[in-house]
Amino acid sequence: MRIASLLPSATEIVHALGLGDQLVAVSHDCDYPAAARGLPVVTKSFVPKEATSGEIDQAVRELRGASKPLYELDFAALEALKPDLILTQALCTVCAVSEEEVHAAAQRLPGPPEVLNLEASTFAGVLDAIRLVAERAGVKAVGVVLAKQLGERAERIAERAARRSPEPMVFLEWLDPPFAAGHWNPELVRWAGGGDPLGRVGKPATAIEWSAVARARPEILFISCCGFGVERALRDVPQLARMPGWREVPAIKNGRVYVADGAAYFSRPGPRLVDSLEIMAHAVAPRWHKLSTGLSPATKVDVPALVAAST
Repeated sequence: MRIASLLPSATEIVHALGLGDQLVAVSHDCDYPAAARGLPVVTKSFVPKEATSGEIDQAVRELRGASKPLYELDFAALEALKPDLILTQALCTVCAVSEEEVHAAAQRLPGPPEVLNLEASTFAGVLDAIRLVAERAGVKAVGVVLAKQLGERAERIAERAARRSPEPMVFLEWLDPPFAAGHWNPELVRWAGGGDPLGRVGKPATAIEWSAVARARPEILFISCCGFGVERALRDVPQLARMPGWREVPAIKNGRVYVADGAAYFSRPGPRLVDSLEIMAHAVAPRWHKLSTGLSPATKVDVPALVAAST
């Protein structure tokens, strides 16, 4: 089978199922595992790559307001690669090529190829997506085993965290404006031993006012910006010092502000969501949760430096 993946998470699922040799095309964001980086890229983004979170938010609003696409599919390249299966999504309109464009392109291709939309909005949905890709790719049993292993690993972490009282916490998926956690991330917060009153399981991340964070009085502020690595997210963190009342937030006072890699982990509904859970659980209670080999802890922000910068 020849598979085209238009999503980083789908690319990771395909590789986790042992089907990497069947991938013939990927998106511009597909960077894991390393083998995916050498494959033909059939999408491109019109969103500025190195802009700040505020600039990206503005650019997205302007493009959508003008009914212009955020991404483009290279039909000629896709046609030349002759995929049998195209993996895409319709869950988030700002994350990938539109579902309508993908279906329209597929109908023009020989075959035509099957288009499989992956629309997981919860952790259980992600496991279902893994099983579904495996079934459509002809390795159903492999998908069943992989989903079972990932689910059991997540359960072990959640069971350990449940022995302690939940720590008040806020998870932010964007900084300018702040976005409260959505989809699977509020589940990860709970299973990691946190309690986030702003997150909404199974719903999109939502723009909020900083005052909502202040009222929640989190002991931990966990930041994982959608599509941003740690270094890029850290560039935007100093703007927290401009938020009204930010110094009174317990997480700021206690120096418990963490930044994790959203591009690699929390933003991708694939196998590494369990790694994401481990990283968060370690940040919440490092004595209780040890990281697996190869995983790096979330980066702890130098809060005193932020305080100094705001004076």
